[in-house]
Amino acid sequence: MGVTSPLKGQSHSRSLTRKLLPYVLYALLPIAVFRFYFHPFPFPLSTLDQLPHPNRIILTTSSSSSSSSSSSPPPSSFSREEEIANETPCNYTYGRWVHDKMGPLYNGTTCGTIKEGQNCITHGRPDLGYLYWRWQPSQCNLPRFDPNTFFNLLSNKHIAFVGDSMARNQLESLLCMLATASYPNLVYKNGEDNKFRRWHFASHNITVSVYWSPFLVKGVEKSKTGPDHNELYVDVVDERWGSDLEHIDMVVLSIGHWFLHPAVYYEGGSVLGCHYCPGLNHTEIGFYDVMRKAIKTALKAIIERKSTDGNGIDVFLTSFSPSHFEGEWDKAGACPKTKPYEEGEKMVEGMDADMRSIAIEEMEAAKVNAKQFKGLRLETLDVTKLSLMRPDGHPGPYMYPFPFANGVQEHVQNDCVHWCLPGPIDTWNQIVLEVIRRWSVVSKREE
Repeated sequence: MGVTSPLKGQSHSRSLTRKLLPYVLYALLPIAVFRFYFHPFPFPLSTLDQLPHPNRIILTTSSSSSSSSSSSPPPSSFSREEEIANETPCNYTYGRWVHDKMGPLYNGTTCGTIKEGQNCITHGRPDLGYLYWRWQPSQCNLPRFDPNTFFNLLSNKHIAFVGDSMARNQLESLLCMLATASYPNLVYKNGEDNKFRRWHFASHNITVSVYWSPFLVKGVEKSKTGPDHNELYVDVVDERWGSDLEHIDMVVLSIGHWFLHPAVYYEGGSVLGCHYCPGLNHTEIGFYDVMRKAIKTALKAIIERKSTDGNGIDVFLTSFSPSHFEGEWDKAGACPKTKPYEEGEKMVEGMDADMRSIAIEEMEAAKVNAKQFKGLRLETLDVTKLSLMRPDGHPGPYMYPFPFANGVQEHVQNDCVHWCLPGPIDTWNQIVLEVIRRWSVVSKREE
């Protein structure tokens, strides 16, 4: 018998394989193309994050989207809404600042609404590390601000920021973030330093206004030609914004720092007392109770007027934002920090804690009064701690352009109160958007 060689069998097999292989490939190729076209493989998010993004500081994927209010949300949006509806409301008060390599949505040149004194980038601030932090709440996540979500939730609405320069600071932050998706048109301005302005986003018919009202109540500010103190009427709302309430759908109130100035207070047509008014023969009563009365008067006016017009309103009261002066205001190094405080390194205490408590207590009392009326939603925007933890976020000497171009001068004015734009104050508007989103989801669920 002959012996069959195994190598001879393998040779015949390989020859047959070579002949059949092209036909097999030709048969599989259309199937593979069909499969990939209709069922593409998922692209890992981690891979997307590694792709180059030359304009990341200006726009993110979400803000550059061309979606509109009529677009269908992706499947993840439904799961996010369901998650919001079922979860316990997030407490954004407690958390820590964590490094964020993505940076802000905008920079100092991408929107034209930043007040010169807060445009730290164009004024030459050399350290830009303060731009790369995000607030991480202790028990939940705070999503990145999405301007299109804001537009869709607030289409055809009028949003008003009412208060002092911190209200204006927050307003300009919001305008800059929204401008990455749709440009705001300035339609009205009035008053010294344009303290009363209004913008319109034609894409979604949204109006955004700012009302200068540093006490919320009727007040007469000190001047060079008049008394060297402010005058407040704590039981009378400031009608410069109060008279427009019927046209406002959402209001963000912000006061605090102006109550530190000398003032005489009136209630019921009589002098109530004063704060730091030597020589005027009035009783010194400080400012805490007066600030409380002012907030109470403002919230009472909002509830009474909006409960009768039937349109409802969303109300935010921003808590006190601490300053970070560590030296003399007119010397270099007044607020020298270049990174956030670590958890436990700085506590909310003293005046900061007292002013925060007043805002929270008065808003909680107003919530109880508003429960009997439909369409009134009130919330404290508690930013005191997260702001306290950011001593690096102020303009400092860069409130003026290139303050050290000719070397360090003997006197250099510093702003350790307001916030650079972009900067930590952008987080305030992130929180506002998340609260509005939750309100919207819960409202739909109750329908």
